[in-house]
Amino acid sequence: MGTEHAPAAQGVSAKRAQPPTGRDATAYVSPRTVGDVMTQTVVAVGRDADFKRIVRTMREWQVSALPVLEGDGRVIGVVSEADLLPKEEWHAQDSPLRRPRTYSEELGKAAGGTAADLMTTPAVTVHPEAFVSAAARIMAEKRIKRLPVTDAAGCLRGIVSRSDVLSVFLRPDEEIAAEIRESILGPMADTLGEVRITVQEGVVTLSGDLGDSHFVPLVVRTVLSVEGVVNVHLAV
Repeated sequence: MGTEHAPAAQGVSAKRAQPPTGRDATAYVSPRTVGDVMTQTVVAVGRDADFKRIVRTMREWQVSALPVLEGDGRVIGVVSEADLLPKEEWHAQDSPLRRPRTYSEELGKAAGGTAADLMTTPAVTVHPEAFVSAAARIMAEKRIKRLPVTDAAGCLRGIVSRSDVLSVFLRPDEEIAAEIRESILGPMADTLGEVRITVQEGVVTLSGDLGDSHFVPLVVRTVLSVEGVVNVHLAV
């Protein structure tokens, strides 16, 4: 795949990253990695991009945050709408930023004029080979909507958003059922009796002979770990 760049003078680049090597992009492999679901067309800004350029870029591309790059594409920070708001807050006559007793990060951002002044650094990033579940955990813990995806050198490879992470739940029911049969029930055949499986809208129903009752929680936990599974019901 090629790489597109906007005019350098704008301080903005749009890049379509290469997919992770060694992986068939058309095959569904569970558990899925960030590289499987990330958005490969990425818009980013350089550290010298000015305030208005950042706002225009966010509006044009309909994004709420932009990676900030330097050199050959290394991610050095992220500038988000939240980083830009202190400048607007400064305009209010009763803003606490107009009566600062000490320097604050918000005051610094209100006075900032470039991406380097405004960005949050270091950037919270994720590797393309990380599991989707790991990206989801980072987003939940850090309360952020998207993560730059970077390689071992810290260079931008893509962006993974909450919607990308949730896309694993769009997996067809037939694929989910097939994986459960082949990867879970098959290897457990000597322990389990005859088990029937149905999947509807990601909800798995297991019926039949699940063997020893002490073994049932393990079966349920294992099935829940299959990507795309929403819930597990027992009908035994």
